[in-house]
Amino acid sequence: MQTEQSRQIVRQLQERPAARVLVVGGGINGVATFRDLALQGVDVTLVERGDYCEGASGASSHMIHGGIRYLENGEFRLVHESVQERNGLLEVAAHHVKPLRTTIPIFSTFSGILSAPTRFLTHRSGKPTERGAVLIKLGLVMYDAFAGIKRSTPWHTFVGRKASREQLPALRDDVKYTATYFDASVHNPERLTLDVLRDGLAANPQARAANYVSLIGNDGGAATLRDELTGETFEFAADVVVNATGAWTDLTNTDMGAATSYMGGTKGSHIVLDHPELHAACAGREIFFEHTDGRIVLIYPLGDRVLVGTTDLEADMSVDAVCTEAEVDYFFDLVGHVFPKISVERSHIVYRFSGVRPLPRHDDTAPGFVSRDYRIERRAGDNTVFSLVGGKWTTFRAVAEHLTNEVLDEVGLARSVQTTGLAIGGGRNYPTTDAGRRAWASARTRFASAERLDILLERYGTRADEVLPYLGGESDLPLAGLGNPNELSTGELAYMVEHEQVGHLVDVLVRRTALAFRGLVTRELVDQLADELASRLGWDEDRRSAEILGCTSVLHEKHQVELV
Repeated sequence: MQTEQSRQIVRQLQERPAARVLVVGGGINGVATFRDLALQGVDVTLVERGDYCEGASGASSHMIHGGIRYLENGEFRLVHESVQERNGLLEVAAHHVKPLRTTIPIFSTFSGILSAPTRFLTHRSGKPTERGAVLIKLGLVMYDAFAGIKRSTPWHTFVGRKASREQLPALRDDVKYTATYFDASVHNPERLTLDVLRDGLAANPQARAANYVSLIGNDGGAATLRDELTGETFEFAADVVVNATGAWTDLTNTDMGAATSYMGGTKGSHIVLDHPELHAACAGREIFFEHTDGRIVLIYPLGDRVLVGTTDLEADMSVDAVCTEAEVDYFFDLVGHVFPKISVERSHIVYRFSGVRPLPRHDDTAPGFVSRDYRIERRAGDNTVFSLVGGKWTTFRAVAEHLTNEVLDEVGLARSVQTTGLAIGGGRNYPTTDAGRRAWASARTRFASAERLDILLERYGTRADEVLPYLGGESDLPLAGLGNPNELSTGELAYMVEHEQVGHLVDVLVRRTALAFRGLVTRELVDQLADELASRLGWDEDRRSAEILGCTSVLHEKHQVELV
């Protein structure tokens, strides 16, 4: 059992078991709504049954994008909002959101022109028909128009076979054109989610948030909450409940005594490869294309790894979403579709992950054509419940603004703070140039080496300044299980425990760092982390052993990581 200090936030909820608004769900949309409400001075509390960004928010394609393919579905409002939000995130969250050069390999000129209207009108793909250059060019012109003139990314370009092969020599011989445009990527969505959360906590002394606390009932205006780390239950009153539990929205409503059938999520899986040849073939850009089944898929480098995805399959909510061997075969096939001379094997995979998209119920609509837009459902009762149906990573600020406005109307308050253009966490004063980053590091060399500072700046943005006082002392030691001693230290672990609500060992490897994603977890590292966390969180030997077992089980069952 954790110490009293380590679960202080739960004790705070029990000592004052009420808030004006209770947000349920610690994914990016729930956390962003919590921040927005806190900024308006609302007494707001957030609970998350697992860890922050553990569900679909942590299983995304790591993209911040407008959704060019949504144009074909006629979702023009969503595309316009998405590209505007993408532009904004490149400015306010520059520490995690980076421009992403994206290239579409094209193998025909006119293909798809006749079938596109059918897809647009019926939202059914029928027999897969490749999209040719004319159709893609039309889409990119519209996409750029939605992005507007005030933008930080270039307009799209189109080149023919010769230039395409010069830029990407590993592409198929029969490529006719490539189209290149810019979207954005979020290299560490879990850390960006934490940044948004901590902004909310700092904005308002009444704001509280707790992970590993689940809602298991809601009766007479009081929710029943359960601490998932201790099993303890308690009542918590709220005038308004915001259900932002994503694909679990219907299940959460059922737990609150009002069954709904809003959701119809689909499963999306990805693999992460340690494959220098494929990494080089991408030439620093995302390869975004249509596979033979009509599914839009992607290959792109993240750091020194390559991310490949994604599938779009009907989800069974009764079981955990995992990446299957059939999906892995599909990913290998799609790599071969554009890079036929590059061999990919299972030995190249360092990590797999899968999540359920929070899509609306879609009945017989093909998964790829289900709307990615969102709506808000209101239910009146002893307390008012707002359920978020849908929502994607890119639009989290806009979704939160919409939800917050609904809540403010409900409780009779007016908006006092706008979130458009408001910097997020470590994005404040973040140095966006190489020279700026070098200057930032050179001013802090008394705390750590230049390489260590680079890693901290990437992980925390300018919030790294909060971590620096924990470094450099006699108790600050590198973790022996990592090949690079600059990756993580015991001092940084102390910071995470004190400020980032670490509940389980696996939280550090999967969500506080990207060590698991990059395939850097070893058994030695797990053992040393368990020792360090046990001493800081008051775990006895039984709890320490259980944490090691639980961590290795999650890594194996959900991510197919075998520790050596």
